[in-house]
Amino acid sequence: MSGSRERQGDGTRVVGAGRRPEWTQGIVNPPVWRASTILYDSVGDLRAAGGRDTHHRLFYGRRGTPTQWSLADALTQLEPGAEATFLYPSGVAAVSAALLSVLSPGDELLLADNVYDPTRSFATGFLKRFGVSTRFYDPMIGAGIAELIGENTRAIFLESPGSLTFEVQDLPAITAAARARGVTTLLDNTWATPLLFPALEKGIDLSILACTKYVVGHSDVMLGSVTATPSHWEKLRDTSFALGQTASPDDAWLGSRGLRTMAVRLRQHGSSALKIARWLETRPEVARVMHPALPGCPGHDNFLRDFKGPAGLFAFILNGGGEAARAALIDGLELFGIGYSWGGFESLAIPIDPERIRTATRWRAEGPAIRLQIGLEDPDDLIADLAAGLDRFGAAR
Repeated sequence: MSGSRERQGDGTRVVGAGRRPEWTQGIVNPPVWRASTILYDSVGDLRAAGGRDTHHRLFYGRRGTPTQWSLADALTQLEPGAEATFLYPSGVAAVSAALLSVLSPGDELLLADNVYDPTRSFATGFLKRFGVSTRFYDPMIGAGIAELIGENTRAIFLESPGSLTFEVQDLPAITAAARARGVTTLLDNTWATPLLFPALEKGIDLSILACTKYVVGHSDVMLGSVTATPSHWEKLRDTSFALGQTASPDDAWLGSRGLRTMAVRLRQHGSSALKIARWLETRPEVARVMHPALPGCPGHDNFLRDFKGPAGLFAFILNGGGEAARAALIDGLELFGIGYSWGGFESLAIPIDPERIRTATRWRAEGPAIRLQIGLEDPDDLIADLAAGLDRFGAAR
């Protein structure tokens, strides 16, 4: 990426990234190139194609077309220090391929105790059968991670903020300890995206996104990505090719379309979510709000130091009550859907129970918890909806 592009604002970068002339051919948006078979002029051309690097070259549909390359290239351009990006059919597929590219039988993985549950399940299920051991660590361990790195430790997986409990890890301290021991660091950066946290610039080796969320932004596509440093790109690419991983050109096109508005959407998501989080802090029915931009959130100082701003996902803990009272709050909401995922234009609310999955750290809370995805609705309307929900909770409690 050129120095001038790195100095551009986020809105400018997401509008222009990945739009090479040879891919757009004068069209504003790169078109959808659907392909399985690629035809060659001769046997010689066919054999030559198989013997060279097929990155950004037509070879076979599974290796991609300009539609996929455009989005991958755009995501690479958003990460200073990146070599390239590979696309996947989901965020979980991206996590899995990234881990498999750095781990072998007999290796150990250090995994933050606040990670996305499918990441946890992949480590304790598939990787365990594959001969890789996993040790969970307190996400707030910081430089203390050095004491956990053993002879067989090959990778440290981070998620910051955690997608349920929102601890912000001390990534510079952890990556420094990893580099000193030659250990690879992987980050699920879906909450922040490269616009709010340029992961590779901060020392991460492999930055993972569930593009389903903010990149796509419209709750209608499953898509993932991994962006790698030069030292990790070839292993990531070769592993992904060997696994047969590929993203649909139609889904990649929708990802590129969503990317163009991601900067402005993130600003609105973040602004609205912070306003609502601060309002929730004033309510007596709420014991605690878990939002990285609020002083009470673990790792708040790390957030202020490392992040460029807030996003739209956070959680809060109710002051007492039980399952029935929590359900009364959520079930009656009019503007919040009840469903997994986040990052789309619509607001969502789901119950969360972190105590069921924690192993390295004990989760304690004053009452049941709720995670909110704040969409693009007017925040005052969302506050009114939540106020009525808290009234229902109070009556049911």
